[in-house]
Amino acid sequence: MTVTDRTTAALPEPSSETSPGILSEPLSGALHGPVIDWFDAHARDLPWRRPEAGAWGVMVSEFMLQQTPVSRVLPVYEQWLARWPRPADLAAQPPGEAVRAWGRLGYPRRALRLHAAATAITEVHGGEVPSDHARLLALPGVGEYTAAAVASFAYGQRHAVLDTNVRRVFARAVSGAQYPPNATTAAERKLARALLPESEPVAARWAAATMELGALVCTARTPVCGRCPIADRCAWRAAGSPAHDGPPRRGQTYAGTDRQVRGKLLAVLREALEPVPQVALDAVWDEPVQRARALDGLVADGLVEPLENGTYRLPLA
Repeated sequence: MTVTDRTTAALPEPSSETSPGILSEPLSGALHGPVIDWFDAHARDLPWRRPEAGAWGVMVSEFMLQQTPVSRVLPVYEQWLARWPRPADLAAQPPGEAVRAWGRLGYPRRALRLHAAATAITEVHGGEVPSDHARLLALPGVGEYTAAAVASFAYGQRHAVLDTNVRRVFARAVSGAQYPPNATTAAERKLARALLPESEPVAARWAAATMELGALVCTARTPVCGRCPIADRCAWRAAGSPAHDGPPRRGQTYAGTDRQVRGKLLAVLREALEPVPQVALDAVWDEPVQRARALDGLVADGLVEPLENGTYRLPLA
């Protein structure tokens, strides 16, 4: 389910043999059984996969797992659900408390978006995460991926769930390319829909299984093809595992970036019980222009609230 290890590369159009428009039933059907059987035997025991997690637990995990590895999410997820086991529990708190509890997961705007979604679920849907895909998509902070993931993983519905791991599996196994494109394309969505099993329960299992396969076996840097249940059907391996042919893949940098400065500023505010004076924030970074730009960005994003006396705090509303 994790959306870590995002790749950036170009994916060629599928060949005529695997075009989404004419994808053969034998090909798609030959993938379903081996992948789902592998998942049944090797899936990790993660708390959001347990029945007691419910739709809210699934939604929280999907927000947290975006661009963040499972190992970092697990402790924060468990603390979050212990504190806010229902959307209404989170909605009753100021949004700054969500930012505080988010800790060092990164991309803290996700905390504000999850708080906004919890508020809408409480006010519009009686505190229950909606099962309808369109209503999920209408929630604040919920995009196409998250709506499909919650509908599939929480409610067992038939949706194409395309995170980076799934896209990489499909790029290699079906389209014969090493990496998917930088952003999800219409061709990828069409292929994913063509690969969906007809049965809703099987389709939901397929979505989880392909995601796990990409996270554990068909990884970005060192795929373990010897453990892959569909290695003998993989178009990329059949072509000799050709190297990526496209724009260079750029790794994300962190040290010295505005994102690092933002993280340091937020760390001070998360740990403070009272509004923080400017001098305390000035101490976290030596370069004043970059520090001011990072702080202004936090204010603009609604993550930090400036007060009239020159102090700052996490948002209360």
